[in-house]
Amino acid sequence: MRFQASSMNSNRRNRRKKKASVQGLYDLCKVVFAECGPGIVPSQKDVSRLSSYLEKMKPEELGLSPSMPYFRHTDSDLSPPPVTYLHIYQCPKFSIGIFCLPKSAVIPLHNHPGMTVFSKILFGSMHIKSYDWVPSSQPSDESSTFMNGEERLAKVHVDAVFNAPCANSILYPETGGNMHCFTAITACAVLDVLGPPYSNEEGRDCTYYDAYPFSSFSGGMSVPSEDGEYAWLRGRTQIPSSFKLDVSEYEGPAITVR
Repeated sequence: MRFQASSMNSNRRNRRKKKASVQGLYDLCKVVFAECGPGIVPSQKDVSRLSSYLEKMKPEELGLSPSMPYFRHTDSDLSPPPVTYLHIYQCPKFSIGIFCLPKSAVIPLHNHPGMTVFSKILFGSMHIKSYDWVPSSQPSDESSTFMNGEERLAKVHVDAVFNAPCANSILYPETGGNMHCFTAITACAVLDVLGPPYSNEEGRDCTYYDAYPFSSFSGGMSVPSEDGEYAWLRGRTQIPSSFKLDVSEYEGPAITVR
């Protein structure tokens, strides 16, 4: 009887811990993004606090496991397979969600205008390639570049495979790899926190890009510097046809909005 009571108490504590983990993430995001907005990055202290919290989160605390149907490639006619997004919470200041990628799934190269983004690989192996714009001496903005279908020079920030558990990916409005592409080497789940979230009404729509080698449009110009890899990015007018995104209900521990 003593063992059974101890086991029951342990189960209760584990359930409380599960809810506290997701609830705690929401509570912390409310503080971290309270004074932030488009292009306004949280303080370094707050960035570190949120990153440290995410580092400790486990898939089971979000009700996830690799055996769930989101992570299985069931339709052989779709290649790459569809990605599922589990929406947890969104307000004008931030959003929280999970991307579920079967093996070989791809989230195409896209941007995060004016945002600070935290990405935590909960399980699996993923290739990430990200870019930042190279500052131009000519007055230009991303929207005009996109609308005119012109290429703009970018520098590769990351081009590597990450295996969970690993450090979070943190990107900023102008640095840190604001434009990135995810490719699932194995089935994997990514917890994403965006501050502020995408908003068509406020001009923070998601732009997708095609990437071309530097030599494609260099016109004889020399590489800006020898300390990295460069590419030309061209904004797309439509979402890539190969990218299928399903939005599904999040069924993990709930949060209390307050």
